[in-house]
Amino acid sequence: MDHDLPDYSALTPDLLAETCRAAMAECDAAVAAVAAIPAAERDFANTVLALEEAEEAVVKASGAWAFLSYTSPDDALRQTAREWEEKLGKYQVGLGFDEEQYRAVKEFAGTGAAAALTGEEARLLERVLRDYRRNGFELSGGERAGLRALFDELVEIGSRFEQEIAEWDDGIEVDRADLAGLPDAFVAGLERAGERYRVTLDYPQYVPFMANARSSALRRELMAKNQCKGGPRNVARLERAIAVRAEIARILGYDSWAAYAVEPRMAGRPEAVTAFLDDLRSKVAVKAAADLAEYADANEAAVGSRDVQPWDYDFALNRLKRTRFAVDDLRIAEYFPLDACLDGLFGVMRDVLGVRFTERPDVPVWHPDVRAFDVTDVTDAAGSGGAEDGGGGREGGEPFARFFMDLFPRPNKFKHAAAFSLQRARRRADGGYQRPVSAIVANFTEPAAGQPSLLRHSEVVTLFHEFGHVLHGTLTRTERGRFAGTATERDFVEAPSQMLEHWCWEPAVLNRFARHHETGEPLPKELLEGMIAAKQAGSGVATMRQIFFATLDFAYHSPGFGGDTTAALRDVHALHGIPYLAGTHFQSGFGHLFGYDAGYYGYLWSRVLGDDMYTRFAAAGALDPATGDRYRRLVLERGGSADGDRMVREFLEREPDNAAFLRELGLERS
Repeated sequence: MDHDLPDYSALTPDLLAETCRAAMAECDAAVAAVAAIPAAERDFANTVLALEEAEEAVVKASGAWAFLSYTSPDDALRQTAREWEEKLGKYQVGLGFDEEQYRAVKEFAGTGAAAALTGEEARLLERVLRDYRRNGFELSGGERAGLRALFDELVEIGSRFEQEIAEWDDGIEVDRADLAGLPDAFVAGLERAGERYRVTLDYPQYVPFMANARSSALRRELMAKNQCKGGPRNVARLERAIAVRAEIARILGYDSWAAYAVEPRMAGRPEAVTAFLDDLRSKVAVKAAADLAEYADANEAAVGSRDVQPWDYDFALNRLKRTRFAVDDLRIAEYFPLDACLDGLFGVMRDVLGVRFTERPDVPVWHPDVRAFDVTDVTDAAGSGGAEDGGGGREGGEPFARFFMDLFPRPNKFKHAAAFSLQRARRRADGGYQRPVSAIVANFTEPAAGQPSLLRHSEVVTLFHEFGHVLHGTLTRTERGRFAGTATERDFVEAPSQMLEHWCWEPAVLNRFARHHETGEPLPKELLEGMIAAKQAGSGVATMRQIFFATLDFAYHSPGFGGDTTAALRDVHALHGIPYLAGTHFQSGFGHLFGYDAGYYGYLWSRVLGDDMYTRFAAAGALDPATGDRYRRLVLERGGSADGDRMVREFLEREPDNAAFLRELGLERS
């Protein structure tokens, strides 16, 4: 498989820095060559495509090398990668403000050849010109210089914000008796400090503790620490970033960063986002109120009190599931060993999408836990071309993509779950096709003494979700890198991932791979039925929590925000019915505020679309290959080469609506 990935097992800080420096120099030289072309000789290939080709060296360096700032176990290498991630980010900002590039593109855009462009070529030129407008090229040179400095500052702040979260190390120390309610296998996996045990903020420890620990006081202590992740320095960084964003928007003539950020997305206008969130809130409020009453009932049965505090919600929900539906997350995890889940996931995607995943233990990786896989087509019967022309290869032929999995927590690693593009798909200048490479980074339950990694069902859902991004990134067939894979509207990009979550609830799917890690027995029917029956337990509260996140994010970036992020947090907090925990500032650890700024609503927006798209599979069968083929061709392969609303309409063969989303919550459309 052709790629330009580094040998991750043999990297040094000096080599990383040298490679990134060389990438910028290569880009500089290529941009200068494009700028030197006489205006009369300009065409699409020697100007617009040549500039994309020039930038590719930096895109690759940012994807494949700077990525190590999130994952490398080596302190020096990780720090060097972080420094170069920032340098490359600023360099790419600079490309968007380059006067010579702008002149070259404008010279071509004024020709008859530009007016005759179609398809991806016309879309690429339109997007490039839009970028220049949004970078202030209609303003004076001095104003643009100020804008560039502000965008550079955002890169710096974002890098430091993420670093603070990644390196944040906190938790509580408890006695064995304090772990009442948690199984021995969980306790055995905890770090010991003499006779005491340490429970950290890592998801595989935090989530089970909050759901199962009988001590309300210790749940409160752990939640308070989690809600202060990132610390006061991240609060200050966030507030400065919001102020910088607002200033950028003002200079460019927008009334807020929300208006600037939403413009190129499906929503288009802040009013559309506000109306969307208000509509959902009104519909979901009834379910959320019913959920809260059930939480109070469950808490009263467990501890004799209907007073459910913020640190009691997960505990009450878990009690509700265990008593009403006989669902025990940690018992269910015994039927979801990681390797079986991967086999099940790969098998489903083989049958539905016609792709095969082959592990490559010979591929160099950045940590012993990391695994690499190649992607090939099972068959080209649907008309795909050979791998070299951008289609998939025949079974057993050349892989057309690769992905990595880095699934377990470790110190200083990225704290959440996400998919990263290490190399984007694109048609190269020599006519060949550059094959995409992606990576899943997560923090799942680790193997313990005598047992494999056992995933809670929520972790299985996360695995499928992030794999949805990998499919989007690796099955793409776009000509231009600008539109490869997940390079689509931010409020559409989550739809394929959220749609893939549905397979985690299909009995026909789960029965294929859910087996007890010791006995090999299938997931008992009563457990499976209980899981499905309990799916809507707490769904209203969970959705209101997402509405809260989206509303808070949008409030930070809309007119009227006063600058105090914690005060705004307190004001908005009541939206999801959970009281604010005094003295905390969860926004300091809310990494989505960089990257999804004024865009967190996109998770709900795209979930509505993803749930609706799944109705095609629900009607035809979750494993229907014909529906899978249509989905692959009409959505995954197109990446961002078509608007999200167009792809959804063409796949559904109708206008989308929120009926399926509301049914998933236990509501009917109203």
